[in-house]
Amino acid sequence: MKIVSIVSSYRKNGNTSNVLKLIENNITILAKRNNVSLEIERIMLGHGDVKVCRGCRLCFEIGEEKCPLKDDLLLIKDKLLGADGIILASPVYVEDINGIMKNWIDRMAFYCHRPTFAGKTALLITTSGIGSTNHSLNTMKRAIQAWGFYIAGECKFRTGALMNISAINELYSNKITRISNKLYESIARNKAINPKFYSLVSFKVQQKYWQKHKDDSIDYWYWAEKGWIQSKRKFYINNSASYFKGKR
Repeated sequence: MKIVSIVSSYRKNGNTSNVLKLIENNITILAKRNNVSLEIERIMLGHGDVKVCRGCRLCFEIGEEKCPLKDDLLLIKDKLLGADGIILASPVYVEDINGIMKNWIDRMAFYCHRPTFAGKTALLITTSGIGSTNHSLNTMKRAIQAWGFYIAGECKFRTGALMNISAINELYSNKITRISNKLYESIARNKAINPKFYSLVSFKVQQKYWQKHKDDSIDYWYWAEKGWIQSKRKFYINNSASYFKGKR
């Protein structure tokens, strides 16, 4: 089992990183208990090189490999492709994810056109000083659902300006245990092969579009080569879910 954690807080020992450490520790315990080989890799976006999107659209029109920004984006993309699950963790700034996370999502926007991560699982985490709505979680959720991820869980933490890891564990131990179990079990039981209702509908909407708009774009040919345009195809990957099962 391989999990990649992506953190957008610049602080290596801040609230977001400390919550994530506790989640990663719980997953490690679960893997050892079940005699499962586990690799967890953490990516600190703020300490890497992910440049600000220029909006040139080359990733949409001729492929992400042609992006003029030569930085870490494609390396991060490859790490996600090699993972069974991911954790996205962001602090809340002005009632949304911070700019570092938003820029990374913007740079990955070509996956909204060419979903590639179906069959992979995600857990979403936010931290805030005095509390927040679900807006930040929804920003991440809508993006990675469009990329094909199965959402195992999403959770927000109110931590104050800075809370040490022991205090976080004491206050949120049950919540951290619960969401850690969700991610681990979703991967271990391969729940991502049974997409939820929203994902099934999203696939059909895109499928209908490309069935009606045949062109010479990289997006169209991606869908055609995957066999996703065929009417009998119900999702990006083979699965046993129906619309009614997904809705439940």
